[in-house]
Amino acid sequence: MQSQTTEPSGSVATALAHAQRLLAIDPRLAAEQAMAILEAVPRHAEAVLILATALRLSGDLQQALRVVDPLARAFAQSPPIQLEHGRILAAAGQTQAAIAAFKRALAAEPDLAEAWRGLAEALELVGDDAGAQAARARQIKGGVRDPVLMTAAVALVEEKPGEAEKILRGLLETRPDEPAAIRMLAEAAARLGRQEEAETLLVRCLEIAPGFTAARHNLATVLYRLGRSEEALVQLDRLLAEAPRNPAYLNLKAAALARIGEYAQSIAIFEDVLARYPQQPKGWMSYGHALKTVGRSADCVAAYRKAVDQAPSLGEAWWSLANMKTYRFSDADLADMEGQLAREDLSDDDRLHLDYALGKAHEDAGRYAESFGHYVKGAALRRAQIHYDPAVMARHVARSKAALTAGLFASKAGQGCPAPDPIFILGLPRAGSTLVEQILASHSAVEGTMELPDVTAMARRLSGAKTAKDESAYPEILATLSPEDLKALGEEFLERTRVQRKTDRPLFIDKMPNNFAHIGLIALMLPNAKIIDARRHPMGCCFSGFKQHFARGQNFSYGLEDIGRYYADYVELMAHFDAVLPGRVHRVIYESMIEDPEAEIRALLDYCGLPFEDACLNFHENDRAVRTASSEQVRRPIFKDAVEHWQNYESWLEPLKTALGPVLSSYPAAPEF
Repeated sequence: MQSQTTEPSGSVATALAHAQRLLAIDPRLAAEQAMAILEAVPRHAEAVLILATALRLSGDLQQALRVVDPLARAFAQSPPIQLEHGRILAAAGQTQAAIAAFKRALAAEPDLAEAWRGLAEALELVGDDAGAQAARARQIKGGVRDPVLMTAAVALVEEKPGEAEKILRGLLETRPDEPAAIRMLAEAAARLGRQEEAETLLVRCLEIAPGFTAARHNLATVLYRLGRSEEALVQLDRLLAEAPRNPAYLNLKAAALARIGEYAQSIAIFEDVLARYPQQPKGWMSYGHALKTVGRSADCVAAYRKAVDQAPSLGEAWWSLANMKTYRFSDADLADMEGQLAREDLSDDDRLHLDYALGKAHEDAGRYAESFGHYVKGAALRRAQIHYDPAVMARHVARSKAALTAGLFASKAGQGCPAPDPIFILGLPRAGSTLVEQILASHSAVEGTMELPDVTAMARRLSGAKTAKDESAYPEILATLSPEDLKALGEEFLERTRVQRKTDRPLFIDKMPNNFAHIGLIALMLPNAKIIDARRHPMGCCFSGFKQHFARGQNFSYGLEDIGRYYADYVELMAHFDAVLPGRVHRVIYESMIEDPEAEIRALLDYCGLPFEDACLNFHENDRAVRTASSEQVRRPIFKDAVEHWQNYESWLEPLKTALGPVLSSYPAAPEF
């Protein structure tokens, strides 16, 4: 770095070195030292840079900007000055200006790892996930000098995680304790969809290098993706102890708190971060999700609109507006969305969300052909992104019918955990389960929670399979479990879900629809739990699922044939449990609930052993948080307009009818299997 004055004497160089050391110990003392140097040698660039850094670390961001701005203008090609300028701008919430500064630093020094880190964090804030991921990969590449690690980093930069994995596994055979290699391997595994493996690697990495903050942030992110928000929060609190105002850490903490029902804390964090970093469309969108859950519809719309105003190509924000179900787009909105779809540089993720949003917009306007065209395009894009094999569920049904017999359940009667606390509402998505949950959660003895991932996670663990390709021991393993095993599993479920319970009500709801695949496990480990099958006409249910883009999971819903086969498999499995566990499952037929709510609600409460309460009839007056796509709909009285809505699209639904087969003609009964 060139000085703005004559080079100082040796004594000033010593003072500069001392000020540099003080930055890590006491930034205020470092600032005093830098100012003393500047009195002796005015406008000395290195001293000015130390002063700006010290002011940033002390939290005086406005003064730091006043100091660093003229320095950055004078030294536009200096990597360390542009890096610090970017850091100060980022901390002050001037994200776009920070991005420009980090790019200037990288233009001068392309392998400056810390500039790539700053750029990645800033791009994440403005919603450029692809750019952020590329910057993260360049950060890793810039932070290593080992030629093998550099080759692996290049593979990650070039979106070749499989190639990076092979290189890294070879290196770790000879150097098994290399933290950078382990973290990079975790990154490759996560990109390949192997989140559990990424977690194992990151835990190992942090055992070797506990101070590796980037690895800890990766671990928190992976734990959040795995639905283990409490554990993610532990890691985030460690990170925030060192960097309490880091927006990436705070945004993830707010999202994790929302996952466990701590909405007030989550919303407060989002509001604090957005006040300091207002230019982050994905932050506004996440804030909108939290507001939607607690019923603040007008504020939610405003947050989503802020997101699309800041990033008109952010398809997920447009879809979030559409997904409120009660929101209506203007003609100008339609023109904006169509304009974004016409862009050649639009990502597939943005494109598919825009297609779903336009599908809903045209549907609301009665333009069903245009609507269906967009739904089909969105679903096709999503189907291409995922791996889904419909034969997997068919095999699970066949294995369950063979292994989970009436004799097995009779032999294990009286085993498991006797607690009656859980009420499982299951079936297919978009079958009326949120309505059933809202009705039950309006009872004074029942607490609503969310779609809990715990039964699925426990079943996956029992299977012994680490990946989808591995041989699974589930569900046959259920027959081998001892009374002690089954009791421990039931108690584990109650303990895992305790964080979701915010009241002292004796019963609580798990509304994960996919739990229908695990009724055998539920019945054995929690013999006194209630199980409710929410079922809707196959055409209405399947088409509603097909036109719904789910945030995660439900991979069967992106093809009409896929969802039809899945519904048929579900009916077959439920018919089996009706036969081997008669009376164990209570079925709520959606159309019957719509036609005669009071009779259906009374029958539902009788099954649950609960006295009738008027609040269950007036469920739409319940102001509890609702965490599904139906959150706005269940805040209104029962409506009949959606029951036959699929008929507007019937001419295009022949593949669905074919896939459903006799399940369609037999509804609401099940055919012979």
